[in-house]
Amino acid sequence: MPPRSDEPRRDPTTGSRRGPSRAGRGGDPRTGEPGIGGISDARAYTPRGRTIRESGEERAGGRDERSGQRRTPRASRSGDPFRPALQVLDGGRAGARAGRREAAPVARAGVIRTVPARPAWTDDDDEELAPPRRRAGGRTPRRPERPAARRPARKPRRPPKLAEPRRRLRLGTMLVLALFVTIGIRLVFLQAVDTPAYAGGGIDSRLTRVDLPAPRGAIVDRTGAPLARSVEARYVFADPTEVKDRATTARLLSPLLGVPASELAEKMKRRGLPGGGESQFQYLARGVDIPKAKQIEALDLAGIGTHRDERREVPGGDLAANLVGFVSQDMNGLEGLEARYDDVLQGKDGRRVYEAGQGDLDAPIPGGYSQTTPAKPGSSLVLTIDRDLQYQVQQVLGRQMAQTRGSVGAAVVLDVATGEVLAQASHPSYNAANPEPSRPTDREDAATSFVVEPGSVHKAITFGAALQEGVITPDTTLPVPNTITKGDTTFPDTHPANGRRMTLPGMMAFSSNVGTIQIADELGRDRLIDYQKRFGLGQPTGEGMPGEASGRLLPADEWSDSSHGSVPIGHSVDATPLQMAAAYATIANNGTYVQPHLIKEVISGADGKRTPAGPPVTRPVLSPANATALRTILEAVTTVDGATGVAAAVPGYRVAGKTGTGWRLVDGEKQPGEVGSFIGMAPAEKPRYVVAVFVWSPGGEGGTVAAPAFREMMGFTLRHYRVPPSGGKAPKFEVFPQ
Repeated sequence: MPPRSDEPRRDPTTGSRRGPSRAGRGGDPRTGEPGIGGISDARAYTPRGRTIRESGEERAGGRDERSGQRRTPRASRSGDPFRPALQVLDGGRAGARAGRREAAPVARAGVIRTVPARPAWTDDDDEELAPPRRRAGGRTPRRPERPAARRPARKPRRPPKLAEPRRRLRLGTMLVLALFVTIGIRLVFLQAVDTPAYAGGGIDSRLTRVDLPAPRGAIVDRTGAPLARSVEARYVFADPTEVKDRATTARLLSPLLGVPASELAEKMKRRGLPGGGESQFQYLARGVDIPKAKQIEALDLAGIGTHRDERREVPGGDLAANLVGFVSQDMNGLEGLEARYDDVLQGKDGRRVYEAGQGDLDAPIPGGYSQTTPAKPGSSLVLTIDRDLQYQVQQVLGRQMAQTRGSVGAAVVLDVATGEVLAQASHPSYNAANPEPSRPTDREDAATSFVVEPGSVHKAITFGAALQEGVITPDTTLPVPNTITKGDTTFPDTHPANGRRMTLPGMMAFSSNVGTIQIADELGRDRLIDYQKRFGLGQPTGEGMPGEASGRLLPADEWSDSSHGSVPIGHSVDATPLQMAAAYATIANNGTYVQPHLIKEVISGADGKRTPAGPPVTRPVLSPANATALRTILEAVTTVDGATGVAAAVPGYRVAGKTGTGWRLVDGEKQPGEVGSFIGMAPAEKPRYVVAVFVWSPGGEGGTVAAPAFREMMGFTLRHYRVPPSGGKAPKFEVFPQ
């Protein structure tokens, strides 16, 4: 137990030192001071053996009046009669306090200082308390008591503030809660607000992108037979930075690719890029067959790889090549219908983007990012072309053109009622599957780009306009001299009439220039120009071929005196074979013009939906009666003895048509040689088809080629479509009436 403090205990309410509530009874027999009156006084006993009352009296008395000195407890007391009581209060431990006491000088304010611990009490109840030790020399005289100076009571000293644990717990709890709230708010922002930014920050390094090629649409004939289509293939490429031995690699690839080893070695050379670095990609071959590509992969050559490619396949080679055209290695249309309808045929590639692992784990991550944009295949074109008829027309034209050298020819077969182009051939032609060796002129479509002065085939337009305007009738006859002069030009007839009167069939059968010019004089310039336009001359037909020529009609203000003689017989007029074929189809169709066209319908690559092409342009030109009369007049060309078109007659069928001789024009200038032509329809009584053949040759042999070629083409067309032969014979025509 720690020693008792020598500081007198204070009252918790008043702050004053404890003392008896009243003066005790009895006193010290030696000093006459009041003593401890009871147990309550014993509780106020101080370690010095003095009561609080004594201290108070000492403070009140100040000094001993007799001696003037301050009293001390040792001088006023000789013993402690209450020590047994204190022993009881201390639980028997008072014996430990027994011992010698040392007096401490009393402060001016009467504060009692503590003394060393007394010796412990003994267990002997009869033992007398030892008297206090006295100083040698006897008793010190007591100072006279005087009242102590009253000093203001000091404010009790506050005990030091100790740490408050509850406050620290509250503060720590608040800090932890604030931390968790901050973290929670940040997590909400990361998961809800900033998710796209953080999610895309590192995903690019894990994404794999795979292109999904969209196949190009096909071009098929009216029966669905392919004229051009795309097939899957492979391209072979090289990374020059990884090729170890160019010579050996090129030697191994050469027989598989069909490319000289020297050329392959040159392609595998290292090349710098304009922006720095080296090229890491070089095509070695495109459109390689899949089996060959697998053989190349099996060689496992360093720096050599293959990838999915597309190859345009043209089953017919040169079949309709001048119409279909061809594409580049990147599947872009370059010529023909491939170029004209490239936006329709071209598909839109798709793409698959997904998360994949690295190295051996290069595979889609389950549940990872994955997005697929499906490829959109290109649409297919269905042409009005009949593949079998096209093949036969090309064969006939090529065979007939073989009789001339350096010639150009064109042939067109039209369906009269619908305006559909069933065949359209050009000579020369080329192999659309391998167009590189061909010349640009070989790839032109002569039917739409071959501009000529049609010559005598134009006379049917002049006769038709005169019939429609009532200038002539089917029974009209005219005296026809051998020549006629217009301006400074004289126009002769190749079959002189010597001024005799001729019928209209006779004029047509022998291609009378003089008779036609006389009829045109009655018709007039303006009405002739108007009918030329109605028959479709002077403007593109809009058939569908790119770069179609429009031809040219001589405007009225440019006519000279000689133009009144040249225009009616087909000179000073620029036209294409297709335009002239459409004009004759108007006559065959009872006078209604129907725009010729190549596109029948479009098949969607996405869902296979078929969309018919827009309706062709139609317009009336002649009345049915006048159209019928004109067909009869034209029939004389193949039936009258000695007529110009007898070689075009088709056995078993009535044929109406007209021969012509003109010139070829290039940039408005006449070319040497002549253009021979024949345009006819059959069966004449109710025509189904029109065939036009134009042949230019430098030596002028075109006239001897066109009619026989027409006969073969028209005969095959009628048989191919199983048109029954004509039921009757052609009428007997009188050339020179009596």
